[in-house]
Amino acid sequence: MSGSGASGTNAGKRPNEQLGSWFVRSGWSKGELARQVNRRARQIGAHHISTDTSRVRRWLDGEQPREPIPRLLSELFSERFGAVVTIEDLGLRTAHQSPSASGVDMPWAGPATVSLLSDFSRSDLMLARRGFLGTSLVLSAGPALIEPMQRWLVPAPSGESGAAGPAETAAAARRPSRLSPPELELLETTTAMFRQWDAQCGGGLRRKAVVGQLHEVTDLLQEPQPPATAKRLFKVAAELGELAGWMSYDVGLQPTAQKYFVLALHAAKEAGDKPLGSYILSSMSRQMIHLGRPDDALELIHLAQYGSRDCATARTQAMLYAMEARAYANMGQPSKCKRAVRMAEDTFADVGLDGEPEPDWIRFFSEAELNGENAHSYRDLAYVAGRSPTYASLAEPVMERAVELFAKDEEHQRSYALNLIGMATVHLLKREPEQSTVLSQRALTVARQIRSERVNTRLRKTVDTVARDFGDVAEIRRLTDELTEQLPETAEAV
Repeated sequence: MSGSGASGTNAGKRPNEQLGSWFVRSGWSKGELARQVNRRARQIGAHHISTDTSRVRRWLDGEQPREPIPRLLSELFSERFGAVVTIEDLGLRTAHQSPSASGVDMPWAGPATVSLLSDFSRSDLMLARRGFLGTSLVLSAGPALIEPMQRWLVPAPSGESGAAGPAETAAAARRPSRLSPPELELLETTTAMFRQWDAQCGGGLRRKAVVGQLHEVTDLLQEPQPPATAKRLFKVAAELGELAGWMSYDVGLQPTAQKYFVLALHAAKEAGDKPLGSYILSSMSRQMIHLGRPDDALELIHLAQYGSRDCATARTQAMLYAMEARAYANMGQPSKCKRAVRMAEDTFADVGLDGEPEPDWIRFFSEAELNGENAHSYRDLAYVAGRSPTYASLAEPVMERAVELFAKDEEHQRSYALNLIGMATVHLLKREPEQSTVLSQRALTVARQIRSERVNTRLRKTVDTVARDFGDVAEIRRLTDELTEQLPETAEAV
């Protein structure tokens, strides 16, 4: 029965009341849950998983499923309820691991960071091929996440920073680097190229290539390097780690994404790059908003703002203000949200005035992205305020501007799709189903050209909402059929 995810022992089992409670509140049938588990298993390459109604019934009766089933159930219920639902919340067990392997509270020291990055990227590559990608990971949230991240700002004790000790560092400084300057520049250029591919094609296409490149960089960091070279390599590792996390987030691998983000922040600290660290924290914040944890998102953004207050460019600061607005919107705090939106707009007006060169990783935050983020803040406020038409009306012109700008931007196609969907939701809030359907149709055209589970899921949820609220409109029925045909994997989701 290995293909079904059974634990192999059922003696003395009791009904799993915790799992049963979440299951009843989800509104799913046993068959629906089984289909979603199978679909998610296929997405991560676990083709040996073949769950059915009777297997779900046994889980409810107390059978403990093998990995990766507990993690898959945690992710599915988290998405269903818009909040983190841990494996423990479901009354399930996960494989025992040391805190440094499974959690986010890890040593803030160069050699440990290199070792953990190397081990995790190697495991990701190996286990992905065998169909067990990230099966032993669980999401961290609340103080368990925030408190370790606060140590990003604590100066490292003397002798603990960098990939080698003082004596080794001195020796490395005298020894020519095996890595030539052109090779190091090529690594940096390749990282920027990967980032461009992600923006164009979504996280599903090049994720393993990024993880492989990250593993190669950690191999270089395990060799003696001159301090200047090691610092640049740590920066590359931080950028690749953030990108691997972002791509994992984009395809729905949430615990894997969080692990990469945390390791990337550690690498940014070793590189001494506070603005890059603030960017990584903003990615973590975005993930927490997605998972229904706006309080955590706000803590992470405030940590990012404080840590980079004296060194971030205007573009980076504007991006952080926009993410602060998103957090406040999802917390239902309109006045603070509007203030953060204004700060984002005012700060963005200063972009380029200082003449300082900007890192490639913040280049994405354009006028289009600024408008998109601020529009989504107003849209989120509308939802939190009980589908308020007032906030929907605030969102509409800003979202229209974002869509207009992204339509001309061939590089950021995923952002174009997400803002089309965002505009569709604004029209839904205003009870304008025809306009929502037209925009969803445009988003579907873009979604077919990229590989982003995040885009597919948001599109499916939006179309489902239109069909539920205005199902008698012929255009909506046709769009639902088209979506089912053209995005079949997404069509199985509820």
